[in-house]
Amino acid sequence: MHNDTVESLIGAVVIAVAVLFVVFAYRATGATNMSGYELTAKMPRVDGIAVGTDIRLSGIKVGTVSAMTLDANYLVTVHMDIHSDVKVPDDSSLVVTSSGLLGSSYLSISPGGSDKMLPPGGVIRNTQGSIDMMGLLSRFVGSSTSSGTNNNTGPTPATPKP
Repeated sequence: MHNDTVESLIGAVVIAVAVLFVVFAYRATGATNMSGYELTAKMPRVDGIAVGTDIRLSGIKVGTVSAMTLDANYLVTVHMDIHSDVKVPDDSSLVVTSSGLLGSSYLSISPGGSDKMLPPGGVIRNTQGSIDMMGLLSRFVGSSTSSGTNNNTGPTPATPKP
């Protein structure tokens, strides 16, 4: 009987620690509901971006991606939840970028100089999608290997005689 009580108490402590860990992780990742407003943007490529991805302005997290949908023109509509205390000028731009060469991707807002701010439900029109690094690298490697050798199979140009 004494052994069952000890095992039950140890089980309860383990469950309590697990619950505390989940609550801590939930708060530490910023997954709590924020009171803010929604902005949208249409982008051609969003590689590395998913629901929950950070949105940063001047390197500071100001929101998260709440949803992404594909429209009929194969553009991705990104829905963003922005903190209510952050106002975004209507001529701002949105870029998919990453934290270093191997870092995670995020959306970066570059504020414009306009005095008018985007209202809730507003659209950021100036966007730049993600860059296909593997495609870019393969182009670079392919062009550098072919430029180092002379594979000219055509006739050599004639040299003018004096």
